[in-house]
Amino acid sequence: MIILVQDLRSLDLSEMLQLMEELNEPAFRAKQLFAWVHNKEISSLDEAGNLGKGLLEKLSQKVLISSLNIVKKQVSQDGTTKFLLALPDGNYIECVLMCYRGDRSKKRNTLCISTQVGCAMGCGFCATGKSGFTRNLTVGEILGQVYTVNNFLSQEKDGYKIGNVVYMGMGEPLLNYANVIKSVRLLNSKDGQNISMRRITISSCGIAPQIKKLADQKLDLVLAISLHAPTNELRSKIMPINHKYPLEKLKKACQYYNEVTKKRITFEYALIKDFNDQPQHSKELAQFLKGIHCHVNLIPINSVPGSSFTRPSKKRIYEFLREIKELGVEVSIREEKGTDIDAACGQLRGKVVN
Repeated sequence: MIILVQDLRSLDLSEMLQLMEELNEPAFRAKQLFAWVHNKEISSLDEAGNLGKGLLEKLSQKVLISSLNIVKKQVSQDGTTKFLLALPDGNYIECVLMCYRGDRSKKRNTLCISTQVGCAMGCGFCATGKSGFTRNLTVGEILGQVYTVNNFLSQEKDGYKIGNVVYMGMGEPLLNYANVIKSVRLLNSKDGQNISMRRITISSCGIAPQIKKLADQKLDLVLAISLHAPTNELRSKIMPINHKYPLEKLKKACQYYNEVTKKRITFEYALIKDFNDQPQHSKELAQFLKGIHCHVNLIPINSVPGSSFTRPSKKRIYEFLREIKELGVEVSIREEKGTDIDAACGQLRGKVVN
């Protein structure tokens, strides 16, 4: 039997087919409903114009469409926009829209989305973890961030929908594994958003068993690992997860991911002055990365309230980049966006601030 009041945004086509069967409706109605929900991004059943009054009445007794309300919008000097979104239960999350406007082939909108309310990982450089963990987001709430921002873009007459999605917002995606993977498949659906798997990135702080589980899915997406330190001693000081999954276990999981998927892994490395930015650290980092097909993104640490961490000088950042390159590691410095509105890596909190 159908559970009373399901969120349509959390249902895939097979579940909508089951729903229509329960309602004694023809199967083609499921495909119509799927297109309304996941392609046209309706926020109310009343917008599903070709389903018929009778079916809409039956649906209204069984399902709803979860809505995310924009509470606050902040725009950075570089054009990045951060959205504070209210969830149906009164909790809040944030997502970040990054607009790239190079030549036409490079014009794109990327959305950084959240997967949890808060985060339980407690990384020392991250504002989200300082708020603690509340709950996982549903599939509908994960997708709702994309649909809500697409609606905003249409009102702004931007001309470009979200074409790239990065699961790098609030929370640890691999600890909300089932909902994250289902949302990825729905974003990729040709009858939904039709976003290429190669334009979807999942970030993790290093949950080794889940990395292997993700590898077995053989999805053509991008895996990004938050590394941030080259030794267990240093990493454990800023990332509590390292006590459970130290670098040895993480490396084996990453090598397994390489072997199964044949895909390169991205490692995020936040440069912290006098902590992980010295010449010996570049050597230790290169040593750890031996045997892993990867690319390193260097990220000068972003300021977070309550943290004493600061970024190295620009000179030292580029020295570290050169040292890593000379050791044979593929590396680049990530383009910074949204730092002036606390929308960059590690700065999301999901709090209502007047």
